[in-house]
Amino acid sequence: MNKKFIISTLIMFVVWMVGGIVVHGVLLGADYAKLPSLYRTETDSMQYLPFNFLAHLFLAGAFVWIYTRGMEAKPWLNQGLRFGFVVALLTIVPTYMIYYAVQPLPGMMVVKQIIFDGIWTLLLGAVVAFLYRNHQRN
Repeated sequence: MNKKFIISTLIMFVVWMVGGIVVHGVLLGADYAKLPSLYRTETDSMQYLPFNFLAHLFLAGAFVWIYTRGMEAKPWLNQGLRFGFVVALLTIVPTYMIYYAVQPLPGMMVVKQIIFDGIWTLLLGAVVAFLYRNHQRN
């Protein structure tokens, strides 16, 4: 772990949290509110916010670490978008498909979750690639 990794992880944590608020609070908030038996209310979820912060810190650190292991001497934006796409295929798409298979979730909500989180993951890939755009892997 070096200074660049720590700073990049903290930046990714903030960006990821903002994206979570936009995607799940703004874009999908009304969908979740229709399912009070499956999701916590906004008020109730506030007491679990430390778990959300910790989870996103783990996500950010792992995301940065994995990116730095595979970055190549190629254009950073294409690399970042490719990385975000693969991460979405590894995490976002199957996770929401599994949720759909085991919970009574509306199909259209699951489609929106996959699309919105998928797009956000592409953007996260671009951000981490930007942060490491001039960095040579050691």
